[in-house]
Amino acid sequence: MSEEIIIALITGGISFAAVLVSNIFSNSKLVNDIKLEVTKNQAVTDTKIEDLTREVREHNNFAKRMPVVEEQIKVINHRIKDLEKKEVK
Repeated sequence: MSEEIIIALITGGISFAAVLVSNIFSNSKLVNDIKLEVTKNQAVTDTKIEDLTREVREHNNFAKRMPVVEEQIKVINHRIKDLEKKEVK
């Protein structure tokens, strides 16, 4: 082989190695950036889920208490009607 071909092959090999190393580091940085972004998004999602869970629990507590309040209102209305009947007599 001639000297020019050997030099071209060596130069091409070194260039290929440089591109390969550059791509590996670039991909590694990209993967780390994506992992960081996913971690941030997961934290936001977890916070939103916690807030929604709290709101659902508050609603459930309210839903449990409403029948009690409704029953108390019925009793109060009945007592008011009784008092009104006593006043009329």
